[in-house]
Amino acid sequence: MKGMKCVKCGGIAEKAGLSFQGVEIDGWRCKCGEEYFNPEQAERILLLNKLKGESFEVTLGRSRSNLIIRIPTKVQAALGLEPGKTVKLKVEDAKKLGLIVA
Repeated sequence: MKGMKCVKCGGIAEKAGLSFQGVEIDGWRCKCGEEYFNPEQAERILLLNKLKGESFEVTLGRSRSNLIIRIPTKVQAALGLEPGKTVKLKVEDAKKLGLIVA
């Protein structure tokens, strides 16, 4: 199936990149202007926006000679992190680390 049926006009909505709360996600757009967002991606953006500004206290662990950081489940879900996924760690300054998810 190339698209999905539009509930507004009955036409076929075609795949499109849509902006959802300022973030580009997958979706479908009909010729009548109706837009349908990918529900999983939209839910992830909503969760991410809910978590913005929150801070999490985590405990460092050790795996052999490396320190490890445990990431809370709701942060994992919001960022789409899975075991084995590669992310970048950036030293911002002496007291701040940044995690970049590609």
